[in-house]
Amino acid sequence: MKYSADEIRAALQNNELTTYYQPQYDALTSQLKSAEALVRWIKPDGTVISPFFFIPVAEESDLIMDIDWYVTELVCKTLEKQNMMPQFPISINFSRKHIQEDNFAERLTALVDKYELPHSLIEVEITESAMVGEEERILDWIVSIRNAGFTVAIDDFGSGLSSLQFVKDIPADVLKIDKSLLSHNCEDEKERIVLESIFNFAHRLHMKTVAEGVETKEQLGFLRTCDCNRIQGYLFAKPMPEEDYLSLCMVHKAVEEPTDILQLQSPASAVNLLLEAVFRRYPLVIFTNLTRNTFYMMAYQNFTTTSCPSTGIFDELIVHGTSSMHPDDREAFATTFDRKNLIARHSEGAQEIRLVTRQLGDDGVYRKVETTDYFVKSSYSEDVIAITLCENLPDE
Repeated sequence: MKYSADEIRAALQNNELTTYYQPQYDALTSQLKSAEALVRWIKPDGTVISPFFFIPVAEESDLIMDIDWYVTELVCKTLEKQNMMPQFPISINFSRKHIQEDNFAERLTALVDKYELPHSLIEVEITESAMVGEEERILDWIVSIRNAGFTVAIDDFGSGLSSLQFVKDIPADVLKIDKSLLSHNCEDEKERIVLESIFNFAHRLHMKTVAEGVETKEQLGFLRTCDCNRIQGYLFAKPMPEEDYLSLCMVHKAVEEPTDILQLQSPASAVNLLLEAVFRRYPLVIFTNLTRNTFYMMAYQNFTTTSCPSTGIFDELIVHGTSSMHPDDREAFATTFDRKNLIARHSEGAQEIRLVTRQLGDDGVYRKVETTDYFVKSSYSEDVIAITLCENLPDE
């Protein structure tokens, strides 16, 4: 049964709408970290109405905006009650209609300040689909929210026509992975590959990740290997009334963080730490499939030149690299890292190829650079793969 706008408006005026809270837990430690506020309609007879039956109707008019602000105030009141207990951030869903509110950030600030709450305790959620067609306006909207000290989350990522380009350009803090991407219980190879890719690019963009709809230990186990930050789903907790949520917060007050995170970190997290260490010495890392003539580059800001293409055809990369070398080093560089030569050296049993050259930096100065190609074996194919590490050498 769906309700009319008049019935929903009457319920709002009679304070029949309330908030339930679904906790979000640290994927590795199972420590409570945050929660999402979910609206519920509780009738005078105690019947709980799912938002499925009234939110779509409210979305058809500005009534949804009134509901969102009503929920926001309820969240502030909940956080205020936690004055003498741990306060965990709470995320609130906002309709795309709020994007048209020119004073949204100011209104949110005024409401939160009324309860003297830190802005970091409020996370603004907007669905991925709500952003389609609003790219320029939503960019300004999100920037204003973040400038006011609130965090922003992209909700339901993967439920629609996800645009990686759009996510790249939107300065959100959190990416929430839609439960539809867990539909095969993380046991399907293609599903696992997609999820691994999403978590990898999210972390490369310095975004926190939340997996929604986690219901099984298999899903949790796989998400931990992907270095997922937070888990939300029935495996840990269902949405609960405020009273139960506040009790849960008190229980987690005594839970201490592990003293040695290295014993708990996922393989993906370990890889991220390794890359951070590698970049300190090798600011340029190139992954090359010599068989297929392709490459992918990871560059840090302190390399001698930033003009290298980040991905493309390997042969063209070598031509580009040769042009940036000192005239006396160009032939050696082009010959050594010629793709056919590298494949031949690999066939002969070579494990690495090393060369020192002088490369022109962005500042117009030639500096010594040591380039080393390491041949590695892929478990997925017989292609010849090389990883290139480039190190800036000190001036003599």
